[in-house]
Amino acid sequence: MASILGLAQELLVFLGKSVFIVLESLVFTFIPVPRKKVAGEIVLITGAGSGLGRLLALKFARLGSVLVLWDINQEGNEETREMVQEAGAAGAYAYTCDCSRREDVYRVASQVKKEVGDVSILINNAGIVTGRKFLDCPDELMEKSLDVNFKAHLWTYKAFLPAMIANDHGHLVCISSSAGLIGVYGLADYCASKFAAFGFAETVFFETFASKQKGIKTTIVCPFFIKTQMFEGCTSSFLPPKLGMLLAEYMGAFNFMDGFTNSKKKD
Repeated sequence: MASILGLAQELLVFLGKSVFIVLESLVFTFIPVPRKKVAGEIVLITGAGSGLGRLLALKFARLGSVLVLWDINQEGNEETREMVQEAGAAGAYAYTCDCSRREDVYRVASQVKKEVGDVSILINNAGIVTGRKFLDCPDELMEKSLDVNFKAHLWTYKAFLPAMIANDHGHLVCISSSAGLIGVYGLADYCASKFAAFGFAETVFFETFASKQKGIKTTIVCPFFIKTQMFEGCTSSFLPPKLGMLLAEYMGAFNFMDGFTNSKKKD
């Protein structure tokens, strides 16, 4: 009887929290969530020498953040540093770093800690794309894609997350991709790396949540094509959302698993 009452109590708590979350979501649909204050935060952006990384750096600079800029392209990274200084950054530091190399990441991370301080917002943005069909893609380029687009996240998190936990303050940002959610023709290695980055970042979120590290925030970004040099010349077409839903309904996408019985089969 006691166990039944315990289960009933747990169920009621679960249902109560569920209702609260739904109501909270509805409220924030109509009432904007306050923006995160980032003035004075030490923001590290990988791949800051061009494209999205530079745009992010400029945005944070205008909000008064201290920028730590990483890129393998020293010249482009220095240009970004000068731009963010002019944009009003509270501080700007440029470091040449090959994010595909674990030793390089750890070395430069140690340098940043000594010269700037504890990074409080980490944005893993650095990325490369080969844009070739799987069998046409050289092994070394596929390995490079995984090293830059995924493995670099492992090393930067290892380098900066401990201080965030110690300070109970930090924000981890993973720039994944819509190609980290669905396979794309001609992007096998890129998709694999972005799927991996998404899965890793989501797992770290669950670990921080389970450990009740409420001061650590996480964000996973899955953009579509962005008009930068990285995907120059790429084009796409969009279906109206209602037409997409109609097509999914016609194809039976909403009922694909209704008749699934594999789990009931005997070995």
